[in-house]
Amino acid sequence: MEKEMQGGVAAVAGGATVGSTTTQSRSEDEESAGGKDIKRTAAQAFSGGVPKRRSSSRSIKRKKFDDELVESSLAKSSSRVKGAPLMEPARCSGSEPSSTEKKKVSKSSTTLAPPLTMMVTPPPITKRVKKSKQPLQITKDLGRWKPTDDLLLINAVLQTTDLTSVHLGVKFSCRFTLREIQERWYALLYDPVISKLAWQAMRQLHPEAIAAIQSKALFSQAEEALLSKISSNSQPKLEVFQDLLNKHPGIFYPSRTPKSLMVHWQLLKQYYLLEDQSVQPLPKGDQVLNFSDAEQLVDEAKLKDSRDEVLEHELMISDRHQKREIRQLEQELPRWQVLVDSITGMNSPDFDNQTLAALRGRMVRYLMRSREITLGRATKDKQIDVDLSLEGPAWKISRKQGIIKLKNNGDFFIANEGRRPIYIDGRPVLSGNKWKLNNNSVVEIASLRFVFLINQELISLIKAEAAKMTQQ
Repeated sequence: MEKEMQGGVAAVAGGATVGSTTTQSRSEDEESAGGKDIKRTAAQAFSGGVPKRRSSSRSIKRKKFDDELVESSLAKSSSRVKGAPLMEPARCSGSEPSSTEKKKVSKSSTTLAPPLTMMVTPPPITKRVKKSKQPLQITKDLGRWKPTDDLLLINAVLQTTDLTSVHLGVKFSCRFTLREIQERWYALLYDPVISKLAWQAMRQLHPEAIAAIQSKALFSQAEEALLSKISSNSQPKLEVFQDLLNKHPGIFYPSRTPKSLMVHWQLLKQYYLLEDQSVQPLPKGDQVLNFSDAEQLVDEAKLKDSRDEVLEHELMISDRHQKREIRQLEQELPRWQVLVDSITGMNSPDFDNQTLAALRGRMVRYLMRSREITLGRATKDKQIDVDLSLEGPAWKISRKQGIIKLKNNGDFFIANEGRRPIYIDGRPVLSGNKWKLNNNSVVEIASLRFVFLINQELISLIKAEAAKMTQQ
């Protein structure tokens, strides 16, 4: 990189000398020949000299960076010399410049050398730009291998000195094959470019990330030998592992803690790797080792054909008993229905000639023997026809809750005169409204339910008399 920088500086300096020689030749031409044509040729020579300096044929990798330097230098010179019209002769070569433009060109020819000589002094700028781009180049050249992976690889190899165990025991950010791990390790050892880039990237890691990576370091054989000496029957505490760390500081990795040692000792105990533990020999013959081996030995045909005759016989007997009980209950159902109807009055009761309808509840049955009866809660001051308090708790029922009337056409209607609604077959009848009652209609008043039963024979006679009266 330093050679490239020196080449760039030399080329820029070479450009400065070319510019100086052109200015000298231009001044000689102006002195020898004074005229408009000579000034015009000087302006054209100056305008043609700038592109030559920009498109130099020097072998530099970073041509864009050198062009940026030239553009910055031209910007500085144009700001001093009012160089906005400097490029105009090159743009319109066919048109003749004005007198003011010629004067500006003649002035610029004398003041062009100092800005070009200033181009020799930007090495600190180039160094600063390259430093800022250095981390991007490092991370780009590392490829799949991250700095954390390199640090894990180095720690694991130093602990185990075996790349195969590193491949099996270390969890990298990507799944690397054993060959990739070997090539990376050899590159870190023998390739100066890769090792330098990896070292710079690892130095930029955060201390917490480094500590986390070091805590995952593999255990060496010496460390496991010391841990395996602890008896498997004992239940060691953290103090025991702390004493191990204090007695053997050179064997254990610096980032080891008593907690990590205890966890690893428990793993050794689980896999029978302690000194006082012996691994049982593998069984020989057809003995089953694990669940997958047992699955392979299972014959599906035998599983399908296997039958438990005793279980099937017991299930058959229990099924027969259950069917017999169901049949007996179905036969006894009509008898129980008759008893229930006789007690609750579900079947049509035996109405006498004076009973128009009946309001049957769970406890009491009220008979309607007049064309109009009142429902409610009886008190000492007021008596009503149907006292609902005999059926159940009636403290939410009004004293005069409703009236049931029989019309001349044989229809029954209930009118709500209380504060709470009356529900007829689930439909609410609000205060001041009335609703028609049919046979077996359910009347619900403040959680008390009744069934309204109509004496169909007597009502049919009443309807027949009403029809005769209307015909007469």
